[in-house]
Amino acid sequence: MKTLFGSLKRDLPSSLVGSLVAIPLCLGIALASGAPPFAGLLAGMIGGLVVGSISGSQLGVSGPAAGLAAIVITSVAALGSFPLFLMAVLLAGVLQFLLGLAKGGAIAYFFPSSVIKGMLAGIGIFIALTQIPHALGFTTGAEGAGGVFTDLAFAFKAPNLGAVAIAVCCLAVLVLWERPVVRRNRILAMVPGPLVAVVVGVAMGAWSGAFSFGALSAAHFVKLPDLSGSGWGNLFPGPDWTGVFNAQVWTTALTMAVVASLETLISVEAADKLDPQRRTTPKNRELMAQGVGNVAAGLLGALPVTQVIVRSSTNIQSGGRTKLSAILHGLWILLALVLFPGLLAMIPFAALAAILLQVGYKLAKPVLFREMWEGGWTRFTPFVATVLGVVFLDLLQGVGLGMAVALFIILRNNYRVPYHLLERPAAPGTPVRIALGEETSFLNKASIQLTLDELPPGSRIIIDVSRTVALDVDIHEILADGSARAAEKGSVVEVIGQSEHRRHRTAAWLSRKHVRETFRFTTPNTAQA
Repeated sequence: MKTLFGSLKRDLPSSLVGSLVAIPLCLGIALASGAPPFAGLLAGMIGGLVVGSISGSQLGVSGPAAGLAAIVITSVAALGSFPLFLMAVLLAGVLQFLLGLAKGGAIAYFFPSSVIKGMLAGIGIFIALTQIPHALGFTTGAEGAGGVFTDLAFAFKAPNLGAVAIAVCCLAVLVLWERPVVRRNRILAMVPGPLVAVVVGVAMGAWSGAFSFGALSAAHFVKLPDLSGSGWGNLFPGPDWTGVFNAQVWTTALTMAVVASLETLISVEAADKLDPQRRTTPKNRELMAQGVGNVAAGLLGALPVTQVIVRSSTNIQSGGRTKLSAILHGLWILLALVLFPGLLAMIPFAALAAILLQVGYKLAKPVLFREMWEGGWTRFTPFVATVLGVVFLDLLQGVGLGMAVALFIILRNNYRVPYHLLERPAAPGTPVRIALGEETSFLNKASIQLTLDELPPGSRIIIDVSRTVALDVDIHEILADGSARAAEKGSVVEVIGQSEHRRHRTAAWLSRKHVRETFRFTTPNTAQA
């Protein structure tokens, strides 16, 4: 009982903070997706109450994801109706559940980080492009990716100054809330920036009629369905079951299942690294939980859900300890919808657009492009190809284009420099010797990760990089994470062949401070078998 009370004492306030962050994001992502606002709020409830109850993640929070907004807006237009799209969401949930059942949690290891980062950056740019018209007061939604640029042209021709003023002020609040002067203030730091931006937007929207130059119409505000009496019966449209025989529905479902699973697994990794107690989330169970959540979303009429790092990190920073926080955050969203629907309907689209513009910027920061450029052309090329594909084609084609470029580079390098398989220990009790080949790429992530995870406590691991010409950055990350886990089990990790490897460009990684603190470096002559 004492443990439960101690957990509730921390999970209750963190769940309240999480819901205050989630509500404007749920509404904003619904706006970015071209979906009804209620569909976004319902996804937030499902992410908390359904996924949170089944998930094995103690700190992860699920809900509608900005990363799926591009899929939603293009798929609804391509399928022709929202119920058909809901059928695709339901099927995507089934595919995710089967993927988790088949222990497919390692799927993320087969996608290079350059493609994943390119996908997120492309999504960020796409979201920003879709929200600029709303920030300018344009009220006609785009139909698919081609409509985004048309809406931009029309929005710049006749901007609504009231909407522009709201968007600018809300953006200013969001930027201010990121500054150290606010973060150092204990009281202000407890209030989420998106919530403050929404409050400012509501206040300015309520006073917009007093200024003739910037008056807002009803089309500039969030539209919630009738929640009184029989109005609840129209909230859950349900899927169009004829979509089971529609090939386009299955294509959309497969796209969502892959992207939602990738985003979830990425968020799981990030949340586990932020967990003060260093707990590990069972990835296959997480995929099954997300699958159940998306089946529920398809049945009830919600946007697809994934685990989301923004809300998960907020939960951790607010002191959350167990998954009770995620569950309660879904309950608070439900109560806010039932008790304060009139207040939610006072939120201007321009305020939500400001929040999403910040989300888009964080996904596609200029520093990310510089980091990828400095990583060399083998990382920058697939990254840029993915970004351009996501923005100008669609999400699936963009990721496919980035993967094609990455695989071409790998095949080219493998043709020029043969690859050698990893060496295994000859007998029990001998040191585990892993000799990396001349070309070690993201394709080898899963096998290296499995080898490091299966090592018994107290092992001695020798990683030989003397023959390695190109050591992929993805392998750097796997070795760093694996060595940290090995150290916790009392194992010792040695990297030999450093002097030979230093001649190559990737040797710069081996001299970084955080890597030196993780590994013990020796030379082939000093390493004893």
